[in-house]
Amino acid sequence: MTMTEIIREYAEALYEIACEENSRKEYAKTLEMLSAAFGENPEYIEFLICPGIPLSERLKAVEDAFAGRVPEYIVMFIQLLCEKGRIQLFSQCVADYVKLVDASENIAVAKITSAVKLTQSEMDGIRLKLEKLIKKRIVMECITDPSIMGGVIIETEGRIIDGSLRRSLHEVKEVIGR
Repeated sequence: MTMTEIIREYAEALYEIACEENSRKEYAKTLEMLSAAFGENPEYIEFLICPGIPLSERLKAVEDAFAGRVPEYIVMFIQLLCEKGRIQLFSQCVADYVKLVDASENIAVAKITSAVKLTQSEMDGIRLKLEKLIKKRIVMECITDPSIMGGVIIETEGRIIDGSLRRSLHEVKEVIGR
């Protein structure tokens, strides 16, 4: 089994539990908060991985830190990842879990890269066109990258629409270079 398949399997198992608990969104918010906290405090993941600390102590530390603060099944999920030596996959599991929630609610995430910060009107226009194109509600992540020189690059649902000036200039260069 590949790492991608393992991550997907963990995310799907947690998603099924969240559905049974009718708590998909609550779990998503909690998991994203924990993922961000773990990202800001990588030493905590290092502690949970450390073979020099008995597993029972690491599991108790998870229980002490999160019991009563987050849903019980999320605590159990973190402990399971610790037991299986896969806690370092937590953030990827969370990302896959959020994708499952988004898919269930007909939401797609679109990464929009532009050379300059987009206005609200420009973002609204892009969102409307994308929603018509893929027939899903769009959540946009906007990034500014001056190296594209102008235009936008849109990434969503495994598709890339590259309307950047950089790409256009590259195409012109290819034609001239022939």
